[in-house]
Amino acid sequence: EDNANMEDYTGGEFNWDQELQGVILSSFYWGYVITHLPGGILAEKFGGKWTLSLGILSTAFFTLITPWAVGIGGSTALIIIRVLMGLGEGTTFPALSALLASWIPLKERSKLGSLVFGGGQVGTILGNLISGYLLHSFDGWSSVFYFFGGLGVVWFILFTLLCYSDPQSHPFISDKEKDFLQKELGALTRDKTLPPTPWRYILTSVPMIALVCAQIGHDWGFFIMVTDLPKYMSDVLRFSIKDNGLYSSLPYLVMWIVSLSTGVLSDWLISSGKMTITFGRKLFTTIASAGPAFFIVGASYAGCDRALVVALFTIAMGLMGTFYPGMKVNPLDLSPNYAGSLMAVTNGIGAITGIIAPYVVGIMTPNHSLEEWRIVFWISFAVFHVTNLAYVMWASGEVQPWNTPHLMNKSVESGDVNQDTFSEKEAPAAIKASH
Repeated sequence: EDNANMEDYTGGEFNWDQELQGVILSSFYWGYVITHLPGGILAEKFGGKWTLSLGILSTAFFTLITPWAVGIGGSTALIIIRVLMGLGEGTTFPALSALLASWIPLKERSKLGSLVFGGGQVGTILGNLISGYLLHSFDGWSSVFYFFGGLGVVWFILFTLLCYSDPQSHPFISDKEKDFLQKELGALTRDKTLPPTPWRYILTSVPMIALVCAQIGHDWGFFIMVTDLPKYMSDVLRFSIKDNGLYSSLPYLVMWIVSLSTGVLSDWLISSGKMTITFGRKLFTTIASAGPAFFIVGASYAGCDRALVVALFTIAMGLMGTFYPGMKVNPLDLSPNYAGSLMAVTNGIGAITGIIAPYVVGIMTPNHSLEEWRIVFWISFAVFHVTNLAYVMWASGEVQPWNTPHLMNKSVESGDVNQDTFSEKEAPAAIKASH
């Protein structure tokens, strides 16, 4: 996301003020929010493979034509292009959730979910490093867009050749693997036989509302870091372009390592009976909220001590990695059948902060001063804690009755069960019963 901030990085081909830069950075999320819900519905109906790959291909195309568009239309064209990029990227997390629901057994959910969702951190790491190198080594910022746009096209080709939406459609999976996944997940054709999405139950579900709150808190802090950490390092700490790419990448490397290691830890603690799924999701989400909140604020009081500031930001982002075995995989717990739609709602609402946060930062930091940035970080502190409190109070790791709406309606009509939740021990049976 920092690639759009061309004035700060290159020293001035475009004379764009802080407020306009904030609009440019946030414009990606205007489109990103819109396609979440359609992406989730399409992924559940037709599978995650094409929903994911075509969305990213469109983003790659718009990335490739960005230099041409900006040359013709300036900042207005860039804003339009970034909105279109967001439209393509909006299907990513819902489609990934649908794929995970079709492939990942319950006992490996935290580990493999963290591996998949944490891949974004690897992209950020490489993006910052490679962008810094390209900007430093080549005359002009356009090389960054050509490189990553071309890389996206190559990814699309490889992904469509290697990936399949579910085990049933995979031509090379062994019978042993297929039997194992069928035992763990239920019938392999469930994506095509689902009843209509039970939106009334989903949108009024207390655990779902808690999940949305946690997503808002995570996205506020994360988008502040993704879109504005390079600006902070350039404006306040005066890092060079090359050093900025290096030090902006370091926090994401630590975040990725933490997400993978705590994903393994979470699965072990749950499968060994040392904690329930519900407690585990709340524990790791709390670590990912409270920890970054304190260290981000602490960094703003470290002055211009570059080493200390980088260390504090790195710790903050590292702790944010525990969001992945926490709330990020929670949609799979609540409803394996409708995980794509749940991710669409939570990630889509959370992404609205991606529209607000860069614009707020642009308005609040017109003079690039440390004092202005400190206020930004205190606001993030408050958002982290308030949203986490809601999650701790109301979140659940249990399969919800609306995961199988046709069975739930029959049970309610007969008076056999209430509309609370299935227990975690009953979850696998409930999932299978829906097929």
